[in-house]
Amino acid sequence: MTNPDSESATPVEREGSSIGKLANLIGQAARFSGDLYGLGKGERAALARLDPDGELRPHQVAALARAFIHADLEPERWTPQTWRRWALIAHGIALAGHAIGPLGRQLCDAGIAESRVTKLLTSRGDAFRQILPRLLRLLASKEVAPNWYELGSLILTEGDEVKADAIRLRIAGRYFSALAAADKQAA
Repeated sequence: MTNPDSESATPVEREGSSIGKLANLIGQAARFSGDLYGLGKGERAALARLDPDGELRPHQVAALARAFIHADLEPERWTPQTWRRWALIAHGIALAGHAIGPLGRQLCDAGIAESRVTKLLTSRGDAFRQILPRLLRLLASKEVAPNWYELGSLILTEGDEVKADAIRLRIAGRYFSALAAADKQAA
């Protein structure tokens, strides 16, 4: 496997590394009361409350920018669309946390209905961006954190349907495999 920080790493691997750094940073803010890593509890709360598609308040922009910079991202070079995508990722991590493992299995383990998973995987654009925070709140209520390497990659590949569809199919395959295994154990 390629080192995500090397110059030969693919853009997705570099983004994955940044997603991991962002998840650790936001997660650390949840565990520590101080400003240990440059992101405090108040900033994490601001990230959890923001609307990535709405108008951002100054403290939310500051929390996002600080998180992105500490995660070794370069937001000063981003387009508004890139800001929206990364804001959705930061918002989602603040809402539901991050865990390693197949996202499809995590959705199954949380008892997410097949119809909800299908809706997530077939939605595009604004519909996807509206469904995702609801799903994340549901995961958080079930105390299941999603894998942001997969989910973040899906958000970042929006518009590149070939890459996005490959991610969607991987998530669907793992979800339905886990669902079948759970049904088999129940029988």
